[in-house]
Amino acid sequence: MTSAASPARPQWQPGLEEKYAELGQRLEPLLPCLEWPLHLPWIEAINELKRQRGAVIMAHSYQSPEIFHGVADVTGDSLALAQAAADCDAELIVLCGVHFMAETAKILAPHRTVLIPDPEAGCSLASSITAEDVRALRARHPGAPVVSYVNTSAAVKAESDACCTSANAVEVVEAMGADKVIFLPDRFLGSFVAAQTDIELVLWDGRCEVHEQFTAQQARHARERYDARLVAHPECPPEVQAEADFVGSTTAMGAWLEKEKPERVALITECSMADNLRARFPAVEFIKPCNLCPHMKKITLPNIHACLLDLKHEVSVPADVAARARGALQRMLAVGRRDRA
Repeated sequence: MTSAASPARPQWQPGLEEKYAELGQRLEPLLPCLEWPLHLPWIEAINELKRQRGAVIMAHSYQSPEIFHGVADVTGDSLALAQAAADCDAELIVLCGVHFMAETAKILAPHRTVLIPDPEAGCSLASSITAEDVRALRARHPGAPVVSYVNTSAAVKAESDACCTSANAVEVVEAMGADKVIFLPDRFLGSFVAAQTDIELVLWDGRCEVHEQFTAQQARHARERYDARLVAHPECPPEVQAEADFVGSTTAMGAWLEKEKPERVALITECSMADNLRARFPAVEFIKPCNLCPHMKKITLPNIHACLLDLKHEVSVPADVAARARGALQRMLAVGRRDRA
């Protein structure tokens, strides 16, 4: 007997390969050849359920290629997904990412149903700080506004004056209009921001368990062994950032590749980010190092299908927390919209 937690594998249907021929060609360089026939029935079943439910699937750039390219309607970094949630017309959102992203979607789309395929998909940054910690920081630095990286819980966002992503952190900090800002929780991102502004930043010692593992030696090896350009995320340690040709957010990495068109590049970030950009830039050779995020990889085609089938793992945020967190997120989005104007 098949349990509700393990839905029966969708049956292979004649004509699937022809129907998804274009997708298959796009994924061919990104997936082992034996995986594609296994993913294809799941992709078809999810897309059919999505149509029946009137759902929108949003996937972060760190999601595996079969999810990112195969079933997602909206893709991008944390800022792009937050903007999409705020503007979404669909009644049902399936957030393929980690839990703080699903909370953010629910806060910005309070009248929509938001599901996450695996509620255990967490984040080392989000778990590194609590609302109580933020209140203690405010007490030690009276009058200093708090800017929280979006990689935080709803409760922490509710204690913050504004949120930011790695794409707009400098702009948000400077928009606070203060000489001193409490910036949390990522110390490495905070150091990166501090180097680009005259504002004094009070930092918290949070780390991303994916990016903190990279070393300067790995970066130098990629450059020397493969003659590769180096692109690093600002959540990497400063010594890794110092070796890079470019440091920026996931979206900024794509923009840099579009502009520079390097022959070879090492993306010093999460592995699926490189996979998904490889599909966009087939002429660029992507060289490791990269690290997998164990939390992002908790999201799979089977559990996306299961949450759509049974409408399970609904995300909720207490109304009072959501109301305060919404203000911080809206300040982040307002800065982003001013930058695009």
